[in-house]
Amino acid sequence: MTTRPEPATAIDEGGPVELTTDVLRDLHHRMVRIRVFEEMAGKLAETARLPGFLHLYVGEEAVAAGVCANLSDDDQITSTHRGHGHLVAKGGDFKRMMAELMGKATGYCHGKGGSMHISSIELGMLGANGIVGAGAPIAVGAAFTNRYKDNGRVAVAFFGDGATNIGAFHEAANMACALHLPVVFVCENNEYAEFTPRSMTMAITDVVERATAYGMPGVVVDGMNVIEVFEAAGAAVAAARAGSGPALIEAKTYRFYNHHGVQNLGLKYRSDDEVAEWKQRDPIAMLESVLAESGQLPAGAAAQVWASERAAIDEAVLFAESSPFPEPDQILRDVYTAAEVPA
Repeated sequence: MTTRPEPATAIDEGGPVELTTDVLRDLHHRMVRIRVFEEMAGKLAETARLPGFLHLYVGEEAVAAGVCANLSDDDQITSTHRGHGHLVAKGGDFKRMMAELMGKATGYCHGKGGSMHISSIELGMLGANGIVGAGAPIAVGAAFTNRYKDNGRVAVAFFGDGATNIGAFHEAANMACALHLPVVFVCENNEYAEFTPRSMTMAITDVVERATAYGMPGVVVDGMNVIEVFEAAGAAVAAARAGSGPALIEAKTYRFYNHHGVQNLGLKYRSDDEVAEWKQRDPIAMLESVLAESGQLPAGAAAQVWASERAAIDEAVLFAESSPFPEPDQILRDVYTAAEVPA
């Protein structure tokens, strides 16, 4: 049975994490864990063993892994409706995650959050969010707390290109910069807001152009290259932790599956050639090639990582399917809404 990855190098205030062999292997491990979890979730959804909506992160693993490898458990992240990968990269436990997706009482949110609202406060994962762009102001709120308490923590907001057209993002970015808060905005630009291409929703090509308007630095990175993401995130996180304020990272990435689930659902909005071209730049395969050539991750070691994580996800499915559903009298427990149900 595998264990969740820990930061390969201690996080400190002196600068970004050094890119050592251990860190490179850690990045590979995080990406493999995301891929294995998401592929299994997709299979379960296709066979009706997993209920509800499912937005898979396959193809975008380098972004979550590259960013979260620079964070400690105490640092916070906010996520999106496509949020499993972020929690896995932050150290999420397969069993509790799979149980949550199945609505079971043993899940992270006791079966009440599901796929789109999964969270883990102990890991600093403040929640996936079914509302587009809603995670940005939550991250800014966490960053405000960190600044007020002077605790050295950094908050990271993950969101898609479509979210940058939402008012909540702009208000969050403005407040973060005006108050000089320790927050890093990470735009996972996969070129589609649900089924609509970016070119139809904004006049600019690069989302990062919007950073200047708020007074923060911004950088575009290859979101399929985990090393590039890791280094950019490391610099931004270290700067925020040292008091330099927010930054925006735009990671050009791509989701291999469709907006929801695995099938097209009758909607043809991307060409087969486009998808195939992006799949040639699989972030895990690219890193494995680099590490194999340098001798830092022999083929046998890579295969062992895959085998270990596949065994772990099989255990997680058995755990989740054998777990109980929440009892009816627990319907309001852990839910931050109405105090009581009328008699």
